[in-house]
Amino acid sequence: MDPSSTSDQHVSWGGPQQMSAWDAIMWRAEGDPRTTSTGILVELLDSEPDWTRFMAAHRRAVARIPRLGERVVEPPLPIVQPAWSTDSHFDLSHHVRRVYLGGSATDKELLELCENLLTEPLDRRRPPWSATLVGGMANGRAAYVFKCHHSLTDGMGLVQLLGLTHGHTTDPAEGPATGDPAVRPAVTPAQLLVRSVANGAAHSPSVALSAVGSARRVLSDPRSRAGSALAYGRSLMRVFGAMPPRSPLLAGSGRENRLLILDLALEDLRDAGRAAGGSVNDAYVAAVLGGLRFYHERYGVQVDRIPIAMPVSLRSSDDPGGGNRFTGVRLSAPVSESDPAARIRMIGELVRDVRKEPAITCLDTVSKALSRLPNAAIIELTARATAVADLQISNIPGLRRPTYLAGARVVGTYVFGPRPGVAAMVTMMTHEGHCFIGLNVDAQAFPRIEILGECLESGFREVLDLGQRAEADQ
Repeated sequence: MDPSSTSDQHVSWGGPQQMSAWDAIMWRAEGDPRTTSTGILVELLDSEPDWTRFMAAHRRAVARIPRLGERVVEPPLPIVQPAWSTDSHFDLSHHVRRVYLGGSATDKELLELCENLLTEPLDRRRPPWSATLVGGMANGRAAYVFKCHHSLTDGMGLVQLLGLTHGHTTDPAEGPATGDPAVRPAVTPAQLLVRSVANGAAHSPSVALSAVGSARRVLSDPRSRAGSALAYGRSLMRVFGAMPPRSPLLAGSGRENRLLILDLALEDLRDAGRAAGGSVNDAYVAAVLGGLRFYHERYGVQVDRIPIAMPVSLRSSDDPGGGNRFTGVRLSAPVSESDPAARIRMIGELVRDVRKEPAITCLDTVSKALSRLPNAAIIELTARATAVADLQISNIPGLRRPTYLAGARVVGTYVFGPRPGVAAMVTMMTHEGHCFIGLNVDAQAFPRIEILGECLESGFREVLDLGQRAEADQ
């Protein structure tokens, strides 16, 4: 995609004006640290972009992608979903800033800055994103920190945004936005409510006809319909059945964030997964679990399995870019398995099984009812649902081509996702043949993050050794 032109993909990024139920839940639950949904993307740059050129790039992005200039409007009653509305007072200076770290800053100082940025709440009266250019890093490097609320996009939507806004070369065409993006009308809280009532009335006949049709199908074949319902119920039990207890070692308050990064070659991780009959994702998850096994052993705590959560993308080629198209699944993860190859195979089987469950998409149905509850109820129910896992693990396939931001080449991309109710959020984003892994952890659950880092390196080392041994045996 040429970032110098405006296309339908720019205009449609973010999806419909009305929030989905899932987006609305994340937006309304933001007020509690147990259910926060704000995360950051950190791009490492080989040089510091010119500030004027950097600001111009953001002006073009906002001009071409309407969603970046829209804020969230809440209805007067929670029975209606919030909506995105053009911010008539949009000011780029409220969203973009720069920070200088002194001239020789390392990744450690950068991560400390990002920890602070994560704690700063986004202004809910404005479009829910901010961008920070970080200069003053060692060897002339810089970093770009993009912070946004999860209701704006999921991980795959974020990659789509990067593809629309980043250049292919150091000096792409950088003229004014071309084309004529659709101008979305602003909407007021009262208009949201009126529109919902009108839409409900318009769709009432079709809803009634659908209900009649469903009743006829049940009456014509009651045994088959009952069997389908029973099978779906069994699938629900498998998807949301009992999980192992949380590890006592990973208990924490969840109030303070610590960030950690790892990186490795994508081909090495692929070889490791292949050597054990698994995928890149199987090897990645198995390596993280191996690191947690070493961590528990370091503290003399024995656990067989721990509960983990994973997002599963539901995005199709017909979906607009941005927004959220995923569901969450829970797994009983084998931490105590010391054989990395066996652990890879076990993870692969668990993931394949849960992906085939008919009830995997049931959260879409549940969210429609949950999103209409009062905010306090949404927060409490969401907090209880997310508190059953020790960690969340996400894998985001990133851009494969070289990318540039205002002339500076992107040499690394880390995502630090929100950490609702879990001790650690682990996110891997691939970029140009490398895996960049970012961890957002509970500082109370992991009081010495350097020990966690050492253990994770050991976990990845034992997994990567599988691929190296397989290659040596050929």
